[in-house]
Amino acid sequence: MERDQRKGDLEEYAVVLDYLPTGRSFAAKSEPLVQLIGENKFTLLEAIPKGTDLRVMERVYIGKGERDKISLIKSRIPYEELTEGSKKEVYNVIYEVIKKNEPRFVDLFNTASPLNIRMHSLELLPGVGKKHLDAILKARDEKRFESFADIAARVPLLQDPVKLLAERVLMELKGESRFYVLSRPYSTHQEERGGMHR
Repeated sequence: MERDQRKGDLEEYAVVLDYLPTGRSFAAKSEPLVQLIGENKFTLLEAIPKGTDLRVMERVYIGKGERDKISLIKSRIPYEELTEGSKKEVYNVIYEVIKKNEPRFVDLFNTASPLNIRMHSLELLPGVGKKHLDAILKARDEKRFESFADIAARVPLLQDPVKLLAERVLMELKGESRFYVLSRPYSTHQEERGGMHR
């Protein structure tokens, strides 16, 4: 599974969305299953845990080294295959991941570029129109943003930058956009590289 990922898209850590002690009801084999979301590209995954002590919202290592809680990454999954429990948790987990990785996501506001001659990648954030875009670009030209609080203070039209980013990630995971700027598209989607890609 990990082999099809580009180097920059690899997930080292993920957060538990749901734990199914006996797996899915329709599965041929009954085995524990965990649904995860990666912290790097918000990749949705199903994995087999090593034990039964996993908790929802727990951060686990899924990289190439020795894993203490995850035995095997089974597959990437689309949003539609998340359990109801995972769907209830996914937005909150995304929000927390963005908050905990503040420098990385603040930098997106500093470096985001146009997608084409008509549209800027920042306009893909829910509710960001031309007025918001002009205010963001003017503020960052004066001085780079240093934090989410700095963005909110210097661009008064943007109340909660974390919320905008989290909503955008969720839209991408649901396949509601043809541009993927914060997540890696599920393989059935045609990938289009956006201006926020690092």
